[in-house]
Amino acid sequence: MARIQLGMVGGGNDAFIGGVHRIASRIDDRFELVAGALSSTPEKSAASAEALGIPRSYGSFEEMAEAEAAREDGIEAVSIVTPNHVHAAAAKAFLAKGIHVICDKPLTSTLEDAEALAASVAEAEALFILTHNYTGYPMIRQARAMVASGDLGDIRIVQAEYPQDWLTAPMENEGVKQAEWRTDPARSGAGGSVGDIGTHAHNLACFVSGLQIESLAADLQSWGKGRKLDDNAHMMLRFAGGARGMLWSSQVAPGNENALKLRVYGEKGGLEWSQEDPNYLWFTPLGEPKRLITRNGAGASEASQSVSRIPGGHPEGYLEGFATIYNEAADAIRAVQGGASRESAMGVLPDITAGMAGMRFINACVTSSANDAAWTKL
Repeated sequence: MARIQLGMVGGGNDAFIGGVHRIASRIDDRFELVAGALSSTPEKSAASAEALGIPRSYGSFEEMAEAEAAREDGIEAVSIVTPNHVHAAAAKAFLAKGIHVICDKPLTSTLEDAEALAASVAEAEALFILTHNYTGYPMIRQARAMVASGDLGDIRIVQAEYPQDWLTAPMENEGVKQAEWRTDPARSGAGGSVGDIGTHAHNLACFVSGLQIESLAADLQSWGKGRKLDDNAHMMLRFAGGARGMLWSSQVAPGNENALKLRVYGEKGGLEWSQEDPNYLWFTPLGEPKRLITRNGAGASEASQSVSRIPGGHPEGYLEGFATIYNEAADAIRAVQGGASRESAMGVLPDITAGMAGMRFINACVTSSANDAAWTKL
């Protein structure tokens, strides 16, 4: 099958997440990156395109959307990997031209922008895909399938945590580009750790449990001197149907690198998963010893095997999780090009609905914390 012609907005030569998306888009050989508006100036964008071997460079995403839509060999999809405040305008420009959008999370920097983008997605014929990459991990797919099949019974408790330590020191004052924009409300939005990594934990909790959060009580802190956005947050959660939960996100917890964890407990058993040990899923039926289920090992289900690429016992994680999103995005794009509906083509891919849920989560966290951790509806 011919590779999908891909463009990229943001993600210049020195951008971490741009490199991740480029690698992920090629792991399954489904995309070819042919165009980019990679930086904030035409000169920087052209330099990055030359360094990365991208044939067509543009000075702005507006110029790129217009020009690529007019070409017979123009891009079919675009990856948006900019700081959050650019997501909405860039996505709308490409959707208006019928170009499919693969966008980094969170959805936007403000709820107002998110609602405007959601309206554009509803009117567009093109697909909108949000790269919540952890939903692409094989054992997360297995956990979701086990919950859906009733292995845990009715869900009672969902606990998620995502601690890091990289902002313990004031990295934004030391010329670290990733820290500069993530701690800037104008570019990041109202949420700091809750927007950057808390949304991942929130999304994963909902994706696996099959439940949506109805209300929360949040306590947000900014430990970095002069830091305008939260770098640590504690939340209590109430899910639709009565389940309860807790969520902790932090970027000032020394000793934690990327320690995303999820625990789900029901009336019949529990599941535990850690991102730093992603090939393992612990399942404990009530009253029985813990069972270790390994990726592509004994007990692995079709749900996990279908997104595994290598034999069991070999590490598979972050890049492959992103690659699963890209691979399924490619399937969805080819499906709608063949006449399938958007709804049937998307499958379990994170979409505009997941993006809006994340934005409401951020907004509720900030609102609750500002009101002394008052319970706040999403």
